[in-house]
Amino acid sequence: MNKVYPDAKAALDGLVFDGMTIMAGGFGLCGIPENSIAALHDTGVKDLTVISNNCGVDGFGLGVLLDAKQIKKMVSSYVGENKEFERQYLEGELELEFNPQGTLAERIRAGGAGIPGFFTKTGVGTLIAEGKEHREFDGETYIMETGLTADVAIVKAWKADPQGNLMFRKTARNFNPMMATAGKITIAEVEEVVGLGELDPDQIHTPGIFVQRIVKGEFEKRIEQRTIRERENA
Repeated sequence: MNKVYPDAKAALDGLVFDGMTIMAGGFGLCGIPENSIAALHDTGVKDLTVISNNCGVDGFGLGVLLDAKQIKKMVSSYVGENKEFERQYLEGELELEFNPQGTLAERIRAGGAGIPGFFTKTGVGTLIAEGKEHREFDGETYIMETGLTADVAIVKAWKADPQGNLMFRKTARNFNPMMATAGKITIAEVEEVVGLGELDPDQIHTPGIFVQRIVKGEFEKRIEQRTIRERENA
């Protein structure tokens, strides 16, 4: 089975349909699948449900899909960097399912592990808990959260081999590894494709069994918030 595709457009071929659910890795603009997002935009697909920690920024990352009105619903943890997101949500154009960040990560991990639901104390007594099952364990109240899966997961890794084994680099190892397990089809865009046997087995973060398609991409890697200070002796 050849998993390496020439570009993101080819990797998405045959997978895209209106109303589908997409998982998109990354945290802020770190480790986002830039090429797959651009290719999704070019397909014109609409009514997407997107599961991602955030929705990029205005005009970049998932913000590109938002600007084009291709996203119907976001399942997210943090959305504070995108003015268009704010506008669409407040005007009723966009659905939003908010999650505590740890809960979102665990919902994705659970979905990838085949776990349909779990109980957590996070969110008890808040708006997050409304409408959810409550249960007591050892005298403490917990709420039930459900696992998350997607029709397609798009992730960004550092290196891959032709079998789809993935290595992530530093902070880009955020939501990407767990999302790679939770998609019916997972597309990994990477900075480098190496030969079989070149990756140290002890350094592989995602086994190739979870990855169906691989793309070697070109990445802009924008900095979301650039903060600098003068040197003390300057």
